[in-house]
Amino acid sequence: MRRLARPVGLLAVAGGLGLATMVAVVGPATAAPVPVAFDCQARPPIGAPQQLPLSTSIEAEAPATVVAGATFEASLAPDAITVPAQAGGFTVNKLTNLVLKVPVPQGSTFQSATLSGGSNLGTGVPTVAQADNVVKVTVPGPLAGGSTFQLPVLHLTLAASGAPGSTVETRLAGTSYDDPGMTFTANVQVGFFAIDVPTFCFANPSPIFTSTGIEAAPDPDPAPDPDPTPEPDPTPTP
Repeated sequence: MRRLARPVGLLAVAGGLGLATMVAVVGPATAAPVPVAFDCQARPPIGAPQQLPLSTSIEAEAPATVVAGATFEASLAPDAITVPAQAGGFTVNKLTNLVLKVPVPQGSTFQSATLSGGSNLGTGVPTVAQADNVVKVTVPGPLAGGSTFQLPVLHLTLAASGAPGSTVETRLAGTSYDDPGMTFTANVQVGFFAIDVPTFCFANPSPIFTSTGIEAAPDPDPAPDPDPTPEPDPTPTP
């Protein structure tokens, strides 16, 4: 299975808070990744918003071809992630409300979405839901600072609704800070105060992870020859 790489380094605050940190990946990926450059904006309650470019990778799995009208699955599986205990001299208390958005690809119709696996995700129960052709995986957490966790695997069941000859392409949602494809809130300790820092990210540019070609369905009952030519009698006439 090709796998979805982690939201890496998606916590950064400068200016008033003077904070810059990242979420580190634990363990190697098991398949060749697709490079992704995340453009993130952290919005602390003190100071101006700060931008942070992040480079990571994402792996995904889907069939190469599918017959028009048939259903198929695309799976996204994150690796383990470690939340740093310290960042820029500040204690990271926790991450909460991590949301990853995946649009229903053009040329397909959403059928269902499920989650499986995952570990050390806090007391909140991860959920997945689809609305307005966007699938959202929500992990409430809390994901404690210094802990290692694994996000659940996302299984998407889609129907190939596009025309034969077209393709179904998977990618992340999001086109800007105000239309992010991934968000989370970092709670950091600044002196006596615990500060929540919301962060908004999108892939820039947004790569294609998989491309599934739609093929025409075979004719289930080909029409017989309307005027078959009779074969000559091989028996010679006496």
